[in-house]
Amino acid sequence: MTDLFMPVTADAVDFTALRNFAALRGQLRVSFTPRCNIACFFCHNEGDVPPPLTRVDRTQQPRPRVFGPDDYLNAIGAVMQAGLKRVYFTGGEPLVSPLARPVLERLPEQGPDASYTLITNGTRVRTHQAWLSRTRLDKIKVSLHYFSDESLRAIAGTRDGIDLVLDGIEAARESCERVELNTLLLRENQDEIPAILDFALERRLPVQFIELVGTDFNEGRAASAVSADAVVSYLRTLTSDEHTEIAGVGQGRRVFRVDGIEIDVIHRDLGRHHVGQCGTCPRRADCVEGFWALRLDHNGGLQPCLLREDLRLDLAPLLPDPDRLADNVASHVTAFTEGTL
Repeated sequence: MTDLFMPVTADAVDFTALRNFAALRGQLRVSFTPRCNIACFFCHNEGDVPPPLTRVDRTQQPRPRVFGPDDYLNAIGAVMQAGLKRVYFTGGEPLVSPLARPVLERLPEQGPDASYTLITNGTRVRTHQAWLSRTRLDKIKVSLHYFSDESLRAIAGTRDGIDLVLDGIEAARESCERVELNTLLLRENQDEIPAILDFALERRLPVQFIELVGTDFNEGRAASAVSADAVVSYLRTLTSDEHTEIAGVGQGRRVFRVDGIEIDVIHRDLGRHHVGQCGTCPRRADCVEGFWALRLDHNGGLQPCLLREDLRLDLAPLLPDPDRLADNVASHVTAFTEGTL
């Protein structure tokens, strides 16, 4: 692993780049753990070593944990006060982490423009349903990349059955007012996409279909990626309510409404949000997403790019001083945006 960038000092910090990123719907993605109870072959683990790789090679382990619950809460609070308002909690699988409950139960109250989203594979939601329903989560987003025991086994490498995932979706609906689904488009599930869509529409759940983003970790299964064109064509047989959104960060998306339910298709042909650092980046040819999230991990690093761990900022030394932490995050985003990291 490369060394983290150390804190910078400045007499006056410009928050413009961070606030512009927030205005463009940029995310703070908070990873509680790199561990997961399943092992989807495409997992990038927010830039850490993914579970499938550790399964086959025990010498490749994720970064050690540095953050505890108070550290997460202090860092999240400081970054949100600095202007970034959309917070997503991820893993691995966040609900296998003992840190999930003490953090999610104590999330600070924020203004109406802020939101908290839990991203989960659904298998542990029923187990944690009672306390999840008492949190300030605005949304639970469940990954549904499979719709049978066979596709679940082929994609996630688990003996668990699909009923466990589907029950987790029902538990999420009982626990949170807003539940959404997301589905990667793969050869292993392409015959199940209409059934997944029907499942979502019957329960009036928004769903997002996403083209697979290639990383170093999933290059051995690159042939599993399929285009979103077939899904787009199918949706056009169901509705004429369609528009394209390319403003903001990340990849553009096609947005359909079927019986009032929003269906998104993330399509790589619609562009991405690149900034100054991307101009000379040696990974530019591999990047189809651009700059759309700041990733805070259990090791205390804040990473503006999934493919460049050498651009991580070490937040651990900054935790005692929230204002200094916010200043350093803003300076890091500015430098990344201007291409001077």
